[in-house]
Amino acid sequence: MPMSHLPGTSAATRPRVLIDCDPGHDDAIAIVVAARHTELLGITTVAGNAPLDRTTRNALIVRDLLGIDVEVHSGADRPLVAPPVHADYVHGESGMDGADLPEPVRPADGADAVAFIIDTCRANEGTWLVPTGPLTNVALALRAAPDLADRVAGISLMGGGTFGNRTASAEFNVWCDPEAAATVFGFRGPLVMSGLHLTHGFQATPERIARVRRIPGRLAAVLADLFDFFSGTYVSRHDGLLGAPVHDPCAVLALTHPELFEASDAHVAIELRGEFTRGMTVVDRRRLLDRPAPNCRVLERIDDEAGFDVIDEAIAAFSR
Repeated sequence: MPMSHLPGTSAATRPRVLIDCDPGHDDAIAIVVAARHTELLGITTVAGNAPLDRTTRNALIVRDLLGIDVEVHSGADRPLVAPPVHADYVHGESGMDGADLPEPVRPADGADAVAFIIDTCRANEGTWLVPTGPLTNVALALRAAPDLADRVAGISLMGGGTFGNRTASAEFNVWCDPEAAATVFGFRGPLVMSGLHLTHGFQATPERIARVRRIPGRLAAVLADLFDFFSGTYVSRHDGLLGAPVHDPCAVLALTHPELFEASDAHVAIELRGEFTRGMTVVDRRRLLDRPAPNCRVLERIDDEAGFDVIDEAIAAFSR
């Protein structure tokens, strides 16, 4: 089922987007695509792939490398309930290991991401929230300002899936803060999920990394180095992967290039208590007539070659 009917998206419009992220190599690519193809209203950061000070620093560095004038606000430094856990085994100690990164030119614009999300969405009706890390900031904003459910165009997130990576059943972003995820998946508006079953089909293969490295300019060189490190950690830890799944830009591409995807509508619930399943996104694929009504558009497949063409073009547009 194509995605072209998603509210707020068409070939002729640039969706208004606020990215909430925990950079993270693939978060950086999501920001690049959003800067190229959306009206990017701001970036908020959350602890996840690395502690909050590092994810915020990385967001600032990406902003500088792109030369874009958007505000960056830091947010939650830990999940709502669970203790903080990070992913240095994938992203390195800095959260974006693998490249010689410059120091940020200027500091973050604020330290209250939740207030920034609320104020931005109230001032810009029809904004898409695009979370690519743990969902803590977005959940806190929805709880503090229930009117956001009627003001935003929707939420397009990277997280979940029909299998896990942090555990056999749970994907890292949802597993980090399942209570926050439960709030977001209970959100009343349009919800789009880019899960692992989709993103594992969108890999930074050696050929694709070489293609980025051939793009002239500093940004491309930095991102190629980041891709090399990111793919190295993935390939060394998995069977059958040719490169790192580039998860996070899928949540942006779902809005800017919906024709790249096949999708289905389903009810998705978050498991909070299971010994082996905490953080699982339970996708109801039953054909029973009395199954719960869908609450989520589940992205199933992506045209990976065309998707990487979009990424390459976005990188080239900012690389100088």
